[in-house]
Amino acid sequence: MNNQAIGIFDSGFGGLTVLKELRKVLPKENLIYFGDTARIPYGTKSKETIIKYSKQNIRFLMRHHVKAIVVACNTASALAVPEVADLFDIPLVGVVEPGARGAVRESANGKIGVIGTTGTVRSGAYQAAIQRMLPGAKIESTPCPLFVQIVEEGWQDTEIARLTAEKYLADMKEAKVDAMVMGCTHYPILEETLRNVMGNEVKLVNPAKETALAVQAQLMEQGLLSDRTDSPEYRFFVSDDPEKFRETGSRIISLPMTHVKKISIENY
Repeated sequence: MNNQAIGIFDSGFGGLTVLKELRKVLPKENLIYFGDTARIPYGTKSKETIIKYSKQNIRFLMRHHVKAIVVACNTASALAVPEVADLFDIPLVGVVEPGARGAVRESANGKIGVIGTTGTVRSGAYQAAIQRMLPGAKIESTPCPLFVQIVEEGWQDTEIARLTAEKYLADMKEAKVDAMVMGCTHYPILEETLRNVMGNEVKLVNPAKETALAVQAQLMEQGLLSDRTDSPEYRFFVSDDPEKFRETGSRIISLPMTHVKKISIENY
């Protein structure tokens, strides 16, 4: 057993969708979250920049003596985790492999859609993972970069969101996919809009749920689960504007955020 916290990082507050799922499956665990709100979005930046940012984020979380780190950002999972995993003596769990596994499980016809940031889609990480698990799968991939800004502005249930989704997902609908990976942690916040556009017959795969189960399995395997009996502690750090993060984030996780602190991530 190990009562140290689990660390989580994302480019903003989208990764709170992963934290929300972790709270469900691991209710005894302390959680420390870092949202790199000063440098969002990650999805339009170069691989070298994403690797640099990820290293800084990991070093920051390790200063808090976490026992495992969840890379909640899809772009960082796709581009950085394969490059940095061996550099740190700590379990790193990304969202790509669990998300791909969920898509393969949910698809009946082998036609799978992947939406994500430009960086995630261009990396081909989801496509490659799906093909490994389901050779011959037909994959339709579409970058949807504006979705992040729409969610960050709180416009997820607006006509702007619907029209943007209609534009982005036209080819996805034409390809008749029956499962679609929401390959950015911001996107589950748009789930209702995406479902209205794609139709109820298309299974929307939330990698956050799959990742939480993967973290649970890894901690069980390594004997790192918490056995605490008191209430867990949740701590939040950001690189810019803690008040906006607190306001929006509290709605996402349905929990008041009492510990949100701004830090200078460039120091790590």
